[in-house]
Amino acid sequence: MKLLPLHKLGTREISAGVIDFGLFLPWVSASNGNRLWVKIIHEKDQFLQAIQPVKFELNHSVDLDYGDYWSVQVDINSTPKPDAKSAWGSPGRYVYRYCLENSNVPEMIDWIIDPFAREFGVGKLSAFTLGYEVYSWSDQENIWKTPALDDLVLYELMINEFGGDIDGAIAHLDYLADLGINCIELMPVSNVANTVDWGFLPIGYFGVDERFGKRKDLQRLIDAAHQRGIAIILDAVYGHTSESFPYAYVYKKLAYWENPFMGAFAKDYFGESTDFRRTFTRDFFFTVNHHWLDCYHADGFRYDCVPNYWDGPEGQGYACLTYETYQMVKAKQGLAGHWQRFVQNGDINLIQCAEQLEGPREILKQTYSNCTWQNETLGAAKCVAHGNQDELASLGLRLGLSGYPAEVTNDDDRIKKTALQYIENHDHSRFVCDFRTVFRGNELLGEGDRSLWYKVQPYLIGIYMAKGIPLLWQGQEFGENYSVPEQGWGRVLMFRPVRWDYFYDPIGKKMIALVRKLIKLRRTHPQFRYGVHFFYNHHDRYQSKGLMLFSRRYGNNFSLIALNFGDQEQTVPFVFPFGGDYREELHGHENLKDIVFREQSWLTVPGNYGRIWTLQ
Repeated sequence: MKLLPLHKLGTREISAGVIDFGLFLPWVSASNGNRLWVKIIHEKDQFLQAIQPVKFELNHSVDLDYGDYWSVQVDINSTPKPDAKSAWGSPGRYVYRYCLENSNVPEMIDWIIDPFAREFGVGKLSAFTLGYEVYSWSDQENIWKTPALDDLVLYELMINEFGGDIDGAIAHLDYLADLGINCIELMPVSNVANTVDWGFLPIGYFGVDERFGKRKDLQRLIDAAHQRGIAIILDAVYGHTSESFPYAYVYKKLAYWENPFMGAFAKDYFGESTDFRRTFTRDFFFTVNHHWLDCYHADGFRYDCVPNYWDGPEGQGYACLTYETYQMVKAKQGLAGHWQRFVQNGDINLIQCAEQLEGPREILKQTYSNCTWQNETLGAAKCVAHGNQDELASLGLRLGLSGYPAEVTNDDDRIKKTALQYIENHDHSRFVCDFRTVFRGNELLGEGDRSLWYKVQPYLIGIYMAKGIPLLWQGQEFGENYSVPEQGWGRVLMFRPVRWDYFYDPIGKKMIALVRKLIKLRRTHPQFRYGVHFFYNHHDRYQSKGLMLFSRRYGNNFSLIALNFGDQEQTVPFVFPFGGDYREELHGHENLKDIVFREQSWLTVPGNYGRIWTLQ
């Protein structure tokens, strides 16, 4: 893979008021009767009836690597205003779109967005800022280090649901840092056509969607997060696009049988599939990765729907992209500036997280991904919540990431590996919904019964004490309780803002106190981050009573975690592998004194809760 020449793609102000437009449209040439225009209007004029966009025709040439290239230079200042009242010529944002004329197509193909736009307007409009000045990063960016994999505590959020916009998200960074979060996973920030949308059908990849803010706003968010010790990774949607994505839209309108970018490749779950057999497609998404790492200082990616472009460990799709991205970052070793953030103690701490729910172990073993989503823990937890105690053994094994590699060596690259642990994320209803969901005449308005919040506690304790990277979904820490339909457009096209008032109610206060304590324990005790996980799989003694016991050990650091998923308090025997005194970490009221090595002790675990005993 190689980087596309972004210096001649998209829009760039090459001198005061002179804007250079350029894009690749492979197989669309002037010799075939095609003509391409760009329509431009100042943002302030776009809804005024008397003011129409100004239209400029692009010139065709041939790029040696990628074929048909269209470009034009527009001098904003020397172009007459379309109306006396127009803002044309003033500084600020201009929105634009392309339109294509082909002799074989009856009507002009309009509303073609710029696939290389760095800014966006409303809906399917691309944008540029006249007089744009690049963002000045803080001095701390040159010393910031992306956290090591085992140290991560993740928080998934959608910018507009979490804080309204990027400024609102920045205002909550101190809260997240205080909570103990050191990595934020942003749901897609790429451009989509709708105002309310999860963002998984992109139409523009090289900038932040205008419904969240502008590119400087996102740079400010990442800069501010780094100053608070918080990494940022981006949800990257590369296996499919919207039908309005220009490399899908244009060629369908032209009725081409083949496409230089799109097409069936691996699995085709939804959207328009991207074809990674095409060199242009591979280079495009490799360039997108480089752009976000370089221009926005992102710390990595969560790759959405990997099966859509997974063609095996030696294929041209996902495996190749993660390999090339890793090698690109590795080649930056020794450089001053922001690229140094990935290199620490000989490790490359680029975060490449796969959403490969069909083969999470394989994706870690066979690619340069260093972590993955996996729904196995969530699935087992749901079964237990629905009353199936036989699944407690499965949940215990899942919390220990049974069968997952801890490290893989590829060629000369030694890469640490792990998986995420969660009971909530954007794809599913809040976990409290598994105990009882209340519907208000419409499944879209369903909510989990927050009065049953206490039943979630043992699952939360398990997630944070487990092996792997714990993930919180926005508002989970104080009992957010939205229900999400299993299928349909209501999943992605409904706005579900975080209800911050929950933070202050009695339920929210109790939940966040527990989460804060668990995160602090995880970040201060090495056994919970690096330690061996051992599940005490004894059905008659533990699981039959609704209990799960597991331990975490790292060197001389040892903790026993006992979880009670039932309503009744339980007292059970346990033989500790180490003698001594044990402190109960959650409340300190059930400390164990003078435990004798390999002698049976009795443990009492309250219902719908747990205990964490740490050797002193």
